[in-house]
Amino acid sequence: MKALVLEKTRHLSLRDIELPLDLRPDDVKIAIETVGICGSDVHYYTHGRIGPYVVEQPMVLGHEASGVVVETGTNVRHLKPGDRVCVEPGIANDKSRATRLGLYNLDPEVVFWATPPVHGCLTPLVIHPANLTFKLPDNVSFAEGAMIEPFAVGMQAVTKARVTPGDVALVIGAGPIGIMVALAALAGGCSTVIISDIQDQKLAIAASYDGIVAINSREDDLGAFVGLCTDKWGVDIVFEASGHPSAFNGIFEFIRPGGTAVFVGMPVEPVSLDIVSAQLREVRIETVFRYANVYDRALALVASGKVDLKPLITETYAFGDSVQAFERAAEGRPRDIKLQIRLGKDAR
Repeated sequence: MKALVLEKTRHLSLRDIELPLDLRPDDVKIAIETVGICGSDVHYYTHGRIGPYVVEQPMVLGHEASGVVVETGTNVRHLKPGDRVCVEPGIANDKSRATRLGLYNLDPEVVFWATPPVHGCLTPLVIHPANLTFKLPDNVSFAEGAMIEPFAVGMQAVTKARVTPGDVALVIGAGPIGIMVALAALAGGCSTVIISDIQDQKLAIAASYDGIVAINSREDDLGAFVGLCTDKWGVDIVFEASGHPSAFNGIFEFIRPGGTAVFVGMPVEPVSLDIVSAQLREVRIETVFRYANVYDRALALVASGKVDLKPLITETYAFGDSVQAFERAAEGRPRDIKLQIRLGKDAR
Protein backbone atom coordinates (compact mmCIF):
# COMPACT_ATOMS: atom_id res chain seq x y z
CA MET A 1 0.00 0.00 0.00
CA LYS A 2 0.97 3.61 -0.40
CA ALA A 3 1.86 5.42 2.81
CA LEU A 4 3.49 8.62 4.00
CA VAL A 5 6.87 7.35 5.15
CA LEU A 6 9.41 9.25 7.23
CA GLU A 7 12.64 7.94 5.71
CA LYS A 8 14.90 10.02 7.94
CA THR A 9 14.96 13.50 9.43
CA ARG A 10 13.48 16.02 6.97
CA HIS A 11 12.91 13.36 4.33
CA LEU A 12 9.35 12.18 3.62
CA SER A 13 8.19 9.90 0.83
CA LEU A 14 4.74 8.95 -0.39
CA ARG A 15 5.48 5.42 -1.54
CA ASP A 16 4.48 1.77 -1.39
CA ILE A 17 5.43 -0.06 1.79
CA GLU A 18 4.57 -3.51 3.07
CA LEU A 19 2.39 -3.33 6.19
CA PRO A 20 0.68 -6.15 8.12
CA LEU A 21 -3.02 -6.58 7.36
CA ASP A 22 -3.73 -9.88 9.09
CA LEU A 23 -7.14 -9.67 10.76
CA ARG A 24 -7.31 -11.33 14.18
CA PRO A 25 -10.60 -12.28 15.90
CA ASP A 26 -10.78 -9.11 18.04
CA ASP A 27 -9.63 -6.69 15.33
CA VAL A 28 -11.25 -4.58 12.65
CA LYS A 29 -9.89 -3.52 9.29
CA ILE A 30 -10.39 0.20 8.70
CA ALA A 31 -10.25 2.24 5.51
CA ILE A 32 -8.68 5.48 6.71
CA GLU A 33 -10.51 8.67 5.67
CA THR A 34 -8.97 11.57 7.59
CA VAL A 35 -5.73 11.96 9.57
CA GLY A 36 -4.67 15.01 11.57
CA ILE A 37 -1.06 16.18 11.69
CA CYS A 38 0.11 16.24 15.31
CA GLY A 39 3.00 18.18 16.78
CA SER A 40 4.72 14.89 17.58
CA ASP A 41 4.52 13.86 13.89
CA VAL A 42 6.13 17.16 12.94
CA HIS A 43 8.81 16.78 15.63
CA TYR A 44 9.77 13.34 14.33
CA TYR A 45 9.93 14.85 10.84
CA THR A 46 12.11 17.80 11.86
CA HIS A 47 14.23 16.25 14.65
CA GLY A 48 13.97 12.48 14.23
CA ARG A 49 13.31 11.86 17.88
CA ILE A 50 11.27 12.76 20.96
CA GLY A 51 13.05 11.92 24.19
CA PRO A 52 13.91 8.21 24.15
CA TYR A 53 11.89 7.55 20.98
CA VAL A 54 14.27 7.70 18.01
CA VAL A 55 13.43 7.11 14.35
CA GLU A 56 16.03 4.56 13.29
CA GLN A 57 14.24 3.07 10.28
CA PRO A 58 11.51 4.21 7.85
CA MET A 59 8.24 4.82 9.71
CA VAL A 60 4.71 5.63 8.57
CA LEU A 61 3.45 8.79 10.28
CA GLY A 62 0.03 9.71 11.67
CA HIS A 63 -2.06 8.74 14.70
CA GLU A 64 -5.13 11.04 14.68
CA ALA A 65 -7.52 9.05 12.53
CA SER A 66 -11.08 8.41 11.41
CA GLY A 67 -12.31 5.98 8.81
CA VAL A 68 -14.75 3.25 7.78
CA VAL A 69 -14.81 -0.34 8.97
CA VAL A 70 -14.40 -2.68 5.99
CA GLU A 71 -14.02 -6.01 7.78
CA THR A 72 -14.42 -7.35 11.32
CA GLY A 73 -12.83 -10.20 13.24
CA THR A 74 -14.94 -13.17 14.27
CA ASN A 75 -15.30 -11.97 17.89
CA VAL A 76 -16.39 -8.41 17.06
CA ARG A 77 -20.04 -7.66 17.78
CA HIS A 78 -20.35 -3.89 18.30
CA LEU A 79 -19.02 -2.85 14.88
CA LYS A 80 -19.84 -3.90 11.33
CA PRO A 81 -18.59 -3.10 7.81
CA GLY A 82 -19.70 0.38 6.78
CA ASP A 83 -19.53 1.87 10.28
CA ARG A 84 -17.84 5.26 10.44
CA VAL A 85 -15.31 5.27 13.28
CA CYS A 86 -12.52 7.08 15.06
CA VAL A 87 -9.55 5.28 16.54
CA GLU A 88 -7.71 5.42 19.86
CA PRO A 89 -4.13 4.78 18.69
CA GLY A 90 -2.41 3.27 21.76
CA ILE A 91 -2.55 -0.50 22.28
CA ALA A 92 -1.64 -1.58 25.82
CA ASN A 93 -0.92 -5.00 27.26
CA ASP A 94 -4.20 -5.82 28.99
CA LYS A 95 -2.37 -7.99 31.54
CA SER A 96 0.16 -5.37 32.64
CA ARG A 97 0.08 -3.90 36.15
CA ALA A 98 -0.49 -0.41 34.72
CA THR A 99 -3.47 -1.55 32.70
CA ARG A 100 -4.99 -3.40 35.65
CA LEU A 101 -4.75 -0.14 37.62
CA GLY A 102 -6.64 1.68 34.84
CA LEU A 103 -3.45 3.44 33.72
CA TYR A 104 -3.03 1.72 30.38
CA ASN A 105 -1.51 4.89 28.89
CA LEU A 106 1.45 4.30 31.23
CA ASP A 107 1.96 0.67 30.27
CA PRO A 108 5.67 0.37 29.35
CA GLU A 109 4.70 -2.08 26.61
CA VAL A 110 2.12 0.19 24.95
CA VAL A 111 2.22 0.18 21.15
CA PHE A 112 1.32 3.65 19.91
CA TRP A 113 0.88 4.59 16.27
CA ALA A 114 3.75 6.62 14.76
CA THR A 115 5.96 6.24 17.82
CA PRO A 116 9.21 4.53 16.79
CA PRO A 117 9.38 1.78 15.73
CA VAL A 118 5.58 1.49 15.31
CA HIS A 119 4.02 2.50 12.00
CA GLY A 120 1.22 5.06 11.98
CA CYS A 121 -2.00 5.39 9.99
CA LEU A 122 -1.23 7.62 7.01
CA THR A 123 -2.01 4.75 4.70
CA PRO A 124 -5.30 3.57 3.14
CA LEU A 125 -5.92 0.48 5.32
CA VAL A 126 -5.05 -0.42 8.91
CA ILE A 127 -5.78 -3.21 11.37
CA HIS A 128 -6.72 -2.17 14.90
CA PRO A 129 -8.32 -3.67 18.03
CA ALA A 130 -12.09 -3.29 17.94
CA ASN A 131 -12.20 -2.21 21.61
CA LEU A 132 -10.14 0.86 20.68
CA THR A 133 -12.36 1.72 17.72
CA PHE A 134 -15.37 3.98 18.35
CA LYS A 135 -18.43 4.38 16.13
CA LEU A 136 -19.04 7.98 15.04
CA PRO A 137 -22.54 9.34 15.55
CA ASP A 138 -24.21 10.47 12.33
CA ASN A 139 -23.71 14.15 13.17
CA VAL A 140 -19.93 13.83 13.67
CA SER A 141 -17.86 14.20 10.51
CA PHE A 142 -14.68 12.32 9.64
CA ALA A 143 -12.76 15.57 10.18
CA GLU A 144 -14.18 15.91 13.69
CA GLY A 145 -13.60 12.21 14.32
CA ALA A 146 -9.90 12.67 13.61
CA MET A 147 -9.87 15.48 16.20
CA ILE A 148 -11.06 13.24 19.03
CA GLU A 149 -7.49 12.03 19.65
CA PRO A 150 -6.02 15.47 20.52
CA PHE A 151 -9.22 16.43 22.33
CA ALA A 152 -8.76 13.34 24.51
CA VAL A 153 -5.52 14.91 25.79
CA GLY A 154 -7.56 17.92 26.92
CA MET A 155 -10.08 15.60 28.54
CA GLN A 156 -7.29 13.80 30.40
CA ALA A 157 -5.92 17.11 31.67
CA VAL A 158 -9.31 18.26 32.92
CA THR A 159 -10.01 14.89 34.51
CA LYS A 160 -6.69 15.09 36.37
CA ALA A 161 -7.51 18.67 37.44
CA ARG A 162 -10.76 17.59 39.15
CA VAL A 163 -12.62 20.67 37.96
CA THR A 164 -15.35 22.00 40.24
CA PRO A 165 -18.26 23.83 38.56
CA GLY A 166 -17.53 27.55 38.51
CA ASP A 167 -13.74 27.21 38.56
CA VAL A 168 -11.58 29.75 36.77
CA ALA A 169 -8.66 28.26 34.85
CA LEU A 170 -5.57 29.56 33.11
CA VAL A 171 -4.20 27.73 30.07
CA ILE A 172 -0.66 28.65 29.05
CA GLY A 173 -0.25 28.02 25.32
CA ALA A 174 -2.87 28.47 22.60
CA GLY A 175 -1.67 25.76 20.25
CA PRO A 176 -3.92 22.83 19.32
CA ILE A 177 -3.59 21.09 22.69
CA GLY A 178 -3.93 24.32 24.66
CA ILE A 179 -7.21 25.17 22.97
CA MET A 180 -8.40 21.57 23.39
CA VAL A 181 -7.65 21.84 27.11
CA ALA A 182 -9.56 25.12 27.32
CA LEU A 183 -12.61 23.62 25.59
CA ALA A 184 -12.51 20.55 27.81
CA ALA A 185 -12.25 22.79 30.89
CA LEU A 186 -15.34 24.73 29.87
CA ALA A 187 -17.24 21.54 29.16
CA GLY A 188 -16.10 20.21 32.53
CA GLY A 189 -17.63 23.14 34.41
CA CYS A 190 -15.17 26.04 34.39
CA SER A 191 -16.94 29.38 34.25
CA THR A 192 -14.03 31.16 32.59
CA VAL A 193 -10.79 30.06 30.96
CA ILE A 194 -7.98 32.54 30.49
CA ILE A 195 -5.62 31.49 27.71
CA SER A 196 -2.21 33.04 27.11
CA ASP A 197 0.19 32.90 24.20
CA ILE A 198 2.43 35.23 22.20
CA GLN A 199 0.73 34.70 18.82
CA ASP A 200 -2.29 36.92 18.28
CA GLN A 201 -3.69 34.77 15.46
CA LYS A 202 -4.00 31.71 17.69
CA LEU A 203 -5.37 33.80 20.55
CA ALA A 204 -8.07 35.22 18.26
CA ILE A 205 -9.23 31.70 17.37
CA ALA A 206 -9.33 30.72 21.04
CA ALA A 207 -11.19 33.91 22.01
CA SER A 208 -13.89 33.20 19.43
CA TYR A 209 -15.31 30.64 21.89
CA ASP A 210 -17.66 31.88 24.61
CA GLY A 211 -16.03 31.60 28.03
CA ILE A 212 -12.43 31.93 26.81
CA VAL A 213 -10.54 35.16 27.49
CA ALA A 214 -7.26 35.59 25.62
CA ILE A 215 -4.13 37.56 26.53
CA ASN A 216 -0.84 38.07 24.73
CA SER A 217 1.66 37.44 27.53
CA ARG A 218 4.48 39.12 25.60
CA GLU A 219 2.59 42.40 25.38
CA ASP A 220 0.67 42.38 28.67
CA ASP A 221 1.34 41.42 32.30
CA LEU A 222 -0.22 37.99 32.71
CA GLY A 223 0.01 38.10 36.52
CA ALA A 224 -1.80 41.43 36.68
CA PHE A 225 -4.44 40.16 34.25
CA VAL A 226 -5.06 37.05 36.35
CA GLY A 227 -5.33 39.24 39.43
CA LEU A 228 -7.86 41.47 37.70
CA CYS A 229 -9.96 38.48 36.61
CA THR A 230 -9.92 36.82 40.03
CA ASP A 231 -9.97 39.82 42.40
CA LYS A 232 -6.30 39.06 43.23
CA TRP A 233 -7.23 35.58 44.51
CA GLY A 234 -5.67 33.54 41.72
CA VAL A 235 -7.05 30.93 39.37
CA ASP A 236 -8.26 27.58 40.61
CA ILE A 237 -6.25 25.67 38.00
CA VAL A 238 -3.28 26.38 35.75
CA PHE A 239 -2.82 24.11 32.75
CA GLU A 240 0.66 24.43 31.24
CA ALA A 241 0.16 23.38 27.62
CA SER A 242 3.00 25.09 25.76
CA GLY A 243 5.93 22.97 26.88
CA HIS A 244 8.15 26.04 26.64
CA PRO A 245 10.74 26.08 29.46
CA SER A 246 10.12 29.77 30.22
CA ALA A 247 6.44 29.09 30.91
CA PHE A 248 7.34 27.36 34.17
CA ASN A 249 8.94 30.46 35.64
CA GLY A 250 6.65 31.80 38.36
CA ILE A 251 3.82 29.50 37.31
CA PHE A 252 2.61 28.86 40.88
CA GLU A 253 2.10 32.58 41.49
CA PHE A 254 -0.99 32.52 39.28
CA ILE A 255 -2.71 29.89 41.45
CA ARG A 256 -4.96 30.49 44.44
CA PRO A 257 -4.16 28.82 47.79
CA GLY A 258 -5.04 25.14 47.53
CA GLY A 259 -5.28 25.32 43.74
CA THR A 260 -3.95 22.94 41.11
CA ALA A 261 -1.23 22.93 38.47
CA VAL A 262 -1.56 20.47 35.58
CA PHE A 263 1.49 19.98 33.36
CA VAL A 264 0.38 18.98 29.86
CA GLY A 265 3.08 20.31 27.54
CA MET A 266 6.38 18.43 27.36
CA PRO A 267 9.48 20.64 27.60
CA VAL A 268 12.35 19.66 25.33
CA GLU A 269 14.80 20.29 28.17
CA PRO A 270 14.75 20.11 31.99
CA VAL A 271 12.96 22.98 33.72
CA SER A 272 13.23 24.55 37.17
CA LEU A 273 10.26 24.80 39.53
CA ASP A 274 9.93 27.06 42.55
CA ILE A 275 8.81 24.37 44.98
CA VAL A 276 8.61 26.78 47.93
CA SER A 277 6.11 28.91 46.02
CA ALA A 278 4.02 25.77 45.47
CA GLN A 279 4.32 24.76 49.11
CA LEU A 280 3.23 28.16 50.38
CA ARG A 281 -0.01 27.67 48.48
CA GLU A 282 -0.23 23.89 48.99
CA VAL A 283 -0.62 23.57 45.24
CA ARG A 284 -1.62 20.15 44.00
CA ILE A 285 0.52 19.13 41.02
CA GLU A 286 -0.75 16.78 38.31
CA THR A 287 0.88 15.57 35.12
CA VAL A 288 -0.52 14.26 31.84
CA PHE A 289 0.78 11.65 29.41
CA ARG A 290 -1.64 11.04 26.55
CA TYR A 291 -4.98 9.78 28.00
CA ALA A 292 -6.83 6.81 29.44
CA ASN A 293 -10.53 5.98 29.63
CA VAL A 294 -11.73 9.28 28.18
CA TYR A 295 -12.16 8.61 24.44
CA ASP A 296 -15.85 7.75 24.61
CA ARG A 297 -16.62 10.81 26.73
CA ALA A 298 -14.63 13.07 24.40
CA LEU A 299 -16.65 11.77 21.46
CA ALA A 300 -19.90 12.20 23.38
CA LEU A 301 -19.15 15.88 24.09
CA VAL A 302 -18.48 16.58 20.42
CA ALA A 303 -21.62 14.69 19.34
CA SER A 304 -23.73 16.62 21.86
CA GLY A 305 -22.64 19.97 20.46
CA LYS A 306 -21.16 21.10 23.76
CA VAL A 307 -17.70 21.12 22.17
CA ASP A 308 -17.21 22.41 18.63
CA LEU A 309 -13.85 21.41 17.13
CA LYS A 310 -14.59 22.49 13.55
CA PRO A 311 -13.15 26.03 13.90
CA LEU A 312 -9.77 24.50 14.79
CA ILE A 313 -9.35 22.78 11.41
CA THR A 314 -7.29 25.23 9.39
CA GLU A 315 -6.88 23.35 6.11
CA THR A 316 -7.28 19.88 4.63
CA TYR A 317 -4.84 18.36 2.12
CA ALA A 318 -5.32 15.48 -0.30
CA PHE A 319 -3.34 12.32 0.43
CA GLY A 320 -1.21 12.97 -2.66
CA ASP A 321 -0.16 16.30 -1.12
CA SER A 322 0.89 14.83 2.23
CA VAL A 323 4.53 15.92 1.91
CA GLN A 324 3.48 19.51 1.26
CA ALA A 325 1.12 19.33 4.24
CA PHE A 326 3.99 18.34 6.53
CA GLU A 327 6.27 21.00 5.07
CA ARG A 328 3.62 23.58 5.94
CA ALA A 329 3.11 22.13 9.41
CA ALA A 330 6.86 22.38 10.02
CA GLU A 331 6.73 26.10 9.19
CA GLY A 332 4.57 26.71 12.27
CA ARG A 333 2.44 29.42 10.71
CA PRO A 334 0.83 31.54 13.46
CA ARG A 335 -2.75 31.07 12.20
CA ASP A 336 -2.51 27.28 11.76
CA ILE A 337 -4.16 25.21 14.47
CA LYS A 338 -4.85 21.82 12.88
CA LEU A 339 -3.92 20.62 9.41
CA GLN A 340 -5.52 17.41 8.20
CA ILE A 341 -4.96 14.96 5.36
CA ARG A 342 -7.92 13.31 3.67
CA LEU A 343 -7.31 9.93 2.12
CA GLY A 344 -10.79 8.95 0.95
CA LYS A 345 -11.59 6.40 -1.74
CA ASP A 346 -9.04 7.77 -4.22
CA ALA A 347 -6.19 6.72 -1.92
CA ARG A 348 -7.32 3.08 -2.06
